[in-house]
Amino acid sequence: MEKRKYVLFDFDGVIADSWQVAYDTAKTVFPSIQEKSYRSMFEGNVYEAHEERVAKEKPERAADEDWFSIYTPMFEEKARLFPGIEKVIEDLSHDYILIIVSSTITSPIQGFLERHHIGRYFSEVMGADVHTSKHEKIQMIFKKYETSAKDCVFITDTLGDIREAKKAEVGAIGVAWGFHTKETLKEGEPFRIVDTPSDITASVREYFLHSSDKS
Repeated sequence: MEKRKYVLFDFDGVIADSWQVAYDTAKTVFPSIQEKSYRSMFEGNVYEAHEERVAKEKPERAADEDWFSIYTPMFEEKARLFPGIEKVIEDLSHDYILIIVSSTITSPIQGFLERHHIGRYFSEVMGADVHTSKHEKIQMIFKKYETSAKDCVFITDTLGDIREAKKAEVGAIGVAWGFHTKETLKEGEPFRIVDTPSDITASVREYFLHSSDKS
């Protein structure tokens, strides 16, 4: 029997259009931050970048401010589902096990999925409350689901995620409508970079065909 394949989804910038919410939160916590600097925080682990910024700037409120107490109410009001992603998720769920691996805490993700009637397609949501390292969460998936890197692919919009996936030897498919440009994503050498949600399904199939050919 063929082993099940796993499609790991980043959330913000892939499923949820939440860039403006995230950036507005960043400007509240770090009043001097510019867009380019904030985007660059996602070139590695965003939590490590956040701590570095707190240590460097020490704005009055940053160390004490709870990021998600600002972010979550704005997210619930303003975040939108990217057009076309719902069908992609439904289609992929017929053939693969879908898991969300995100830097956002789990509860607002689950609420968003339920509001948009797509929660049932995901086996699990692994937010920042599970672990702040996506590499570590991927390792947890290997153990819990008794799977391995060759049977997983990560769909993401950031270079940092591609790097964390690669650390776990998991390939990535970058999406061009999120936090990072195609040029930035290319630095991580993902398997593909797709321009629209409708391109994801074929790219996932190609990825697993490619990985089975290599094994």
